[in-house]
Amino acid sequence: MTNIRPISDLRNNTNEISELCHNTKEPIFITKNGVGDMVVMSFETYERQQAIINLYIKLAEAEEEITNGAEGEDFFEFAKQMRNKVHGQV
Repeated sequence: MTNIRPISDLRNNTNEISELCHNTKEPIFITKNGVGDMVVMSFETYERQQAIINLYIKLAEAEEEITNGAEGEDFFEFAKQMRNKVHGQV
């Protein structure tokens, strides 16, 4: 559920806003004079969103490489090499 609060709540109820951010793991939208002004979120939520954005960037780069003719590795061969590195020769 979207949580929208006036900027006065940020000033007057900072601890409550902080707890809400951490408990819901969702951003809180802050309004100023009835208009959207900023978004407040926990550091954990921010990091999670940044990780998702970085993943999408890497996926887009990989798709572009494939479109431009880059050759990839065989997944099963790659997985076998990783298992060998972790567990030794199989």
